[in-house]
Amino acid sequence: MPRRALSARIQALREQRQARQRQRVRRTVLRRDGMRCEVADPAGRSRWLLDFCGNDYLGLARHYAVSTALQDTAARVGSGGVASHLVCGHHAAHAALEREVADWLQAPAALLLGSGYLANLAVVQGLLGRDDVCVQDRLNHASLIDGARLAGCTLRRYPHADPEGALRQLRACPDGAALLASDGVFSMDGDVAPLRALALVALAQRATLYIDEAHAIGVLGDAGRGSVAAAGLDHTQVPLRLVTLGKALGVHGALLVGDADLIGHLAETARPYLYTTATPPALAAAALAAVQRARQDDWRRQRLAALVARFREGAQRRGLPMLASQTPIQPLLCGSEARALALAAALEAQGFWVAAIRPPTVPEGSARLRITLSAAHTEAEVDALLDALARACDRVAVDATAPSHAPPPALETA
Repeated sequence: MPRRALSARIQALREQRQARQRQRVRRTVLRRDGMRCEVADPAGRSRWLLDFCGNDYLGLARHYAVSTALQDTAARVGSGGVASHLVCGHHAAHAALEREVADWLQAPAALLLGSGYLANLAVVQGLLGRDDVCVQDRLNHASLIDGARLAGCTLRRYPHADPEGALRQLRACPDGAALLASDGVFSMDGDVAPLRALALVALAQRATLYIDEAHAIGVLGDAGRGSVAAAGLDHTQVPLRLVTLGKALGVHGALLVGDADLIGHLAETARPYLYTTATPPALAAAALAAVQRARQDDWRRQRLAALVARFREGAQRRGLPMLASQTPIQPLLCGSEARALALAAALEAQGFWVAAIRPPTVPEGSARLRITLSAAHTEAEVDALLDALARACDRVAVDATAPSHAPPPALETA
């Protein structure tokens, strides 16, 4: 069979995405003012929208202490990371951030990486090999799945939030090392993993429990220590955690936090850590300032929890089909891609930016709007969104099969 040109394959795949309404279009943010942002469409036209699709849960992305730390450190040490951490790129700002996060989470050690995606690749690739098994929740973030593929280990997935399913999968692979991995808060559903039960499963099967705290850190638990702390667990029961800096902490990058031996091993062997330039020290200084604010500002979590409760009560009164989430991630189930896109377009016409999430990011038939709340939102803005959602659902319910000619909303955020 003759070789097919890559360009022909790309064109065919593009046509398939268009036919299934799964094309992705980037939107450009020109300016931000609080939770409002000026957004350009592909044609270059711009308008101001109220952002309900970002992950700035605590409202720290524009905090003056965070941006001042970034600017001051960049002025003193420059803009780049210079080299990898194990050559000459490890700066005092990196070390200070690692110490602060380890202290915050009451764990022995922490390791700074460039992103949560890289950190998940680093963990699975650095700890597992061909004869080992990685058991994961079916709704885990894509980076955890990709990490298992990179490691070459056996990947087993269990039904969502099902500890007994995790136990069955571990029992089916009795040989080699085992890693049991789960999101703490699931990025597309907003629900919390059954961590206490998973910890018991890991203990019984001599597996290492690894929890991705990307959407939990700063939001859940005492002092914002995340879903592990909220479940009453510590680093002896959950020896390895991922802390993402780009969600509630409003900066960029990620840290692996936990057992000193595990962290030390990853620092010496994990390819996504070894073979990449260090995070710019100025970003590490900004992240340190954000972590300190997140630790101290309990009022941000209290305000966020109050807004989540207000949104859910208002959604229930209006009969909106929300999934059962008590976190800032509030998904409205749409079913079809066409309905999700139409609802997102109807909200944008009313001045609200909400992402339409479609397969393969979520399972087939479960396209949704992923609504996210921030401590920086006001009660009036939340109420206005609820009213706009009710109007959009009324309109789209009548006109759901009509094609939408509006540009697709923004890329899904994880």
